[in-house]
Amino acid sequence: MDLSFITHTWWGAALFIIVCGHITIMCTSLYLHRSITHAGVTFNPVISFAMRMWLWFFTGMSTKHWVAVHRKHHVFTDTDGDPHSPVLNGWAQIMFFGVKYYRAAYQDPASMAQYTTGCPDDWVERHIFEPHKYTGPVLLLILNVLLFGFIAGPAIWLGQVLWVPFWAAGVVNGLGHTIGYRNYKVKDASRNIIPLGLLLSGEELHNNHHKYPSSAKFSKRWFEFDMGWNYIQTLRLFGLARVNMVQTGLADFKERARVRSLVISQAALHAREAAIERVHTATDAAKDMAQAATAPAVAQPAKM
Repeated sequence: MDLSFITHTWWGAALFIIVCGHITIMCTSLYLHRSITHAGVTFNPVISFAMRMWLWFFTGMSTKHWVAVHRKHHVFTDTDGDPHSPVLNGWAQIMFFGVKYYRAAYQDPASMAQYTTGCPDDWVERHIFEPHKYTGPVLLLILNVLLFGFIAGPAIWLGQVLWVPFWAAGVVNGLGHTIGYRNYKVKDASRNIIPLGLLLSGEELHNNHHKYPSSAKFSKRWFEFDMGWNYIQTLRLFGLARVNMVQTGLADFKERARVRSLVISQAALHAREAAIERVHTATDAAKDMAQAATAPAVAQPAKM
């Protein structure tokens, strides 16, 4: 297969950035978010390591840092203590400077001690990923320069390493509490940005996630689509993933439909009773008029 278009055309380079960015978001959503942070799914060790390696190479993010910041976000969502709330700091601050808030949060030793339970602590994590977390992005820069040259290479590298800071730390954390629709009236301002979670592997369905944080599946309604869940299902077919928790939310929607049906039925009953009352009133009025018309005239006294 001839892949020279990737290195010789602008649209090939753009496609390369998008594909790499999507894989990075997928690893963030599946491994860091759904698996390590919330334990909704467990992956085969080979798959977990592959995602850890990809994230180290393309982002330099520390698993412990990401997990601690996100867990603290769920504990203090949109209240004092939330590391990145657009309600407190404004959506533009989080969308465009979300990395600043993220870094400030993981530099807190108390948060790191309290919210990192269950994070990987093997030899690779202790000796490579943690102490040399920026080595991955540097190697990625070198690779891009070799593939695309000294001008296009750094530009493509910039698009790759800024993908998560913009789309995850910015769009999801910023717009995910600002615009969109809500399936659930949770105690925070979380919203589903759009119903189709394609580009960001389902992270667009933010309100659903805040209602059921431990659920490996983010989509809850028939018109919603969670790309990350489809990746998980594919891995399950090959025995490479085990789902620990799925909360569909169907009970909530059934109860909401039952209440809505009850309200409609009561309104219809009241309307029917009002209509019957109007008929009775009209009938009584007609009877009174008929009786008045058929009653004998009262004789008037003769005038002198």
